[in-house]
Amino acid sequence: MRARSTEAVRSLTRPDPSLLDEARAAAARGEEAHGRFLARLAALREIEQAAPFRPLPWTGRLRVAAFNAERLKDRPAARRLMRQAGAAVTLLSEVDLGMARSGNTHNLRDLTAGTGEGYLYGVEFVELDLGSRDEIGRCAGRRNALGFHGNAIVSAHALERPHLIPLEENGLWFRGMGGVQRRIGGRMALAARLAGAPKPLWVVSTHLESKTDPADRRAQIRALLAGLEAFAPGEACVIGGDFNTKALPRGEDERHLLLQEPERFEPLFADLREAGFAWACANLALPTQTPGPTNKHEPPFGKLDWLVVRGLEAANPQVIAAVDEAGRAISDHEMIAVDIAL
Repeated sequence: MRARSTEAVRSLTRPDPSLLDEARAAAARGEEAHGRFLARLAALREIEQAAPFRPLPWTGRLRVAAFNAERLKDRPAARRLMRQAGAAVTLLSEVDLGMARSGNTHNLRDLTAGTGEGYLYGVEFVELDLGSRDEIGRCAGRRNALGFHGNAIVSAHALERPHLIPLEENGLWFRGMGGVQRRIGGRMALAARLAGAPKPLWVVSTHLESKTDPADRRAQIRALLAGLEAFAPGEACVIGGDFNTKALPRGEDERHLLLQEPERFEPLFADLREAGFAWACANLALPTQTPGPTNKHEPPFGKLDWLVVRGLEAANPQVIAAVDEAGRAISDHEMIAVDIAL
């Protein structure tokens, strides 16, 4: 597995097209070659960083949002949600960079253009295909400019000491799912410290594996917590993102269990509690999964997205419907947000 990284760059290293062709051929042959290609892709160890133009000063409180942006295809609608949330820091997952399915553009630069905000971006996967089966159909005949897919932090505050924390890299996606969506990489977390806070305050964006079980998700959270312990032991922190907590109850009469006893169903919450994190004050006991733009999911919907805090007061949690101005879904996840204070 790649080591934890602090290598901040202005622009991620472009993958060698011949290396990606070699990886596609190895994946098609069913070779167990994921680790070999993982080690040869510099972008998987880099953190792209752009500083805010005029960083906001610390005021004592911070509004933080988290959103699985489903490729971040619709940047104007995502920007509208961020304004609606009043977020000064937004923790994003499923962010494309140079993917044909989302316009072959730099989605974060588009999202932050003219706002004065900065961002951090870490690559979760280098995509070998155009995406899922329906995305391959829509993008037939096109190529990815870069093929990056990952997590991001968008911030109006200055961020310092960025870290990329690998959570797993077992090659689950190397040969794809059902023959499509072949990838090099693995789930990861992106962490940074708020530069203007009076004492250390870390923000962390993460995305746990969707094609797995509670035990594996717990192992990923343990990897995240071990990474934090190495550079921010016991320090104030907010972690947000798509935890893919699919084992949690979904019935309306069981919603109280989501905040009261989630560890009964998803043991990763026991590890978060032991590490000093709380969630009852930072979340609503409501589902965050939706049918999405393609009606991919059916009810009952689950609470998959979380904000958890340590050493912080949390208040005013919110779930924000992930729709554009016309009411059309832009993701199969809602945005969540909360106020935090030291």
